Amino acid sequence: MPATAALPLGPILFKPIYQGRIWGGRRLASVLGRELPGRYEPIGESWEVSDREEAMSLVRGDGATSLHELWMTRRAEVFGEALVGHPSPRFPLLMKILDACDDLSIQVHPPVGVAAELGGEPKTEMWFVAHADPGAKIYAGLREGVKRVDFEEALRTGKVADVVHALLPKSGDCLFIPSGRIHAIGAGLLIYEIQQNSDTTYRVFDWNRTDANGKPRQLHIEQSLRSIDFTDFEPRMARPTADGTVAKCEFFDVRESTLSPGGAAGESGESLTIAVTRGTLRCGDVALSAGDFCLIPACLATENRRIDGCSADSHWLEIRIP
Repeated sequence: MPATAALPLGPILFKPIYQGRIWGGRRLASVLGRELPGRYEPIGESWEVSDREEAMSLVRGDGATSLHELWMTRRAEVFGEALVGHPSPRFPLLMKILDACDDLSIQVHPPVGVAAELGGEPKTEMWFVAHADPGAKIYAGLREGVKRVDFEEALRTGKVADVVHALLPKSGDCLFIPSGRIHAIGAGLLIYEIQQNSDTTYRVFDWNRTDANGKPRQLHIEQSLRSIDFTDFEPRMARPTADGTVAKCEFFDVRESTLSPGGAAGESGESLTIAVTRGTLRCGDVALSAGDFCLIPACLATENRRIDGCSADSHWLEIRIP
């Protein structure tokens, strides 16, 4: 493909894909300085790195080359020899920023075996809390001792929130959400989400809300009950390990970093994505600020991966495919 062949390889930025959501807001503009579509439309999600057929990331400044083309035609060069044999026909991760100005539905993503039976896609994900209003909540896992029969009774009485574990996050917290873990993002949170490339979500409870016509939102009770892990109780926020790791599984490896100037983003021969969560920095010849996701191609030499120009508060995530 000519457009892909002509693309010079340095650190790669993609155009964000904005998704309107009824629970969204405008903090991508007020907190991250984005220019959002419309004047008042609530934007709930910005898909930053996406190889979805319905929402495809295009290289910023190029306009024609897609993430999918890079994955299919320049995999060794961009993503490294270690991923040449990866079985996924699409880039296997989806990276987003979520702006929740209202509570999202309590939901679950199906585990592998169940997803296949239900015709969906499994999804394991992790969250990094970039901003949290005072009192904002994350819901994840069940309260200790809650059994399936208790959960089903809560469904019948509209009290599901009473049996789901609630956490009070602060900026900088991280949480791992494996497939099967019941969860919801509460109002007042700006979250970076790293997930499998999947868009299957089963809503089990929507806070007894109704629309303007008095009708409740569609739920997926049967699918949810088959997907929820009823042995998953009261998970905790992740604590970084010595090397900064905050989430590591077979799908992704996410580490926090505040390297001193002169360090490098990975080693020549490996690919990773930098997600800037705070402050500013430069990687090679590319200036980055909070909210930017930058793909570092495997072919870049160490000198072109240098991290320089860091502000005093600079902080970022390094995201790798194992």
